[in-house]
Amino acid sequence: MFWPRVARLILRLGGWTVVGGPPDVQKAVLIAAPHTSNWDGFWALVYKVALGLEVKLFVKKSLFWFPLSLLLRGLGGIPLNRSDARMAVEKAIDAFNNEDRFFFGLAPEGTRGKTTGWKTGFYRIAEGAGVPVILGFFDYRSKRLGLGPMITLTGDMQADFKIIRSFYSSVEGRRPEKTGPITFNARNGRS
Repeated sequence: MFWPRVARLILRLGGWTVVGGPPDVQKAVLIAAPHTSNWDGFWALVYKVALGLEVKLFVKKSLFWFPLSLLLRGLGGIPLNRSDARMAVEKAIDAFNNEDRFFFGLAPEGTRGKTTGWKTGFYRIAEGAGVPVILGFFDYRSKRLGLGPMITLTGDMQADFKIIRSFYSSVEGRRPEKTGPITFNARNGRS
């Protein structure tokens, strides 16, 4: 109980209002957007500790150097070779299939920089594992962060992205100029 209290204090001192509580499902893909700053990862980890959530997440392999690797693994980090997206999706689906309770988090933009569209790995992972997607957010304008609605994917990526886009339409990242459109590239998704 000590660390969750410390994390809640850090969030309060940072001026954040926490929205939502722990998910009421056993398995889900948690996406966090918009991802426009290194601070997003810090606040996401503090939020995770405050709620006592066990969330696994892919972290680029180049960050797994000693002693940082010890911290990253302790916080749920899994090294990822970003050049093989298909293998990453399969690895995440396998993890869902092998656990009774499993939450997997990621930033759908795949980077802090402005993009032309979201990567679809989160969608393919949730669809392949048969789990819902929970919409996490950092709204720096209102200083609110947390977990929003849970979406059960329909298999119609365009329709599902429309719902996701609607939720994030009023959410502002730390660097709004780096926020790209919430859409998928035709080569990444199904039309």
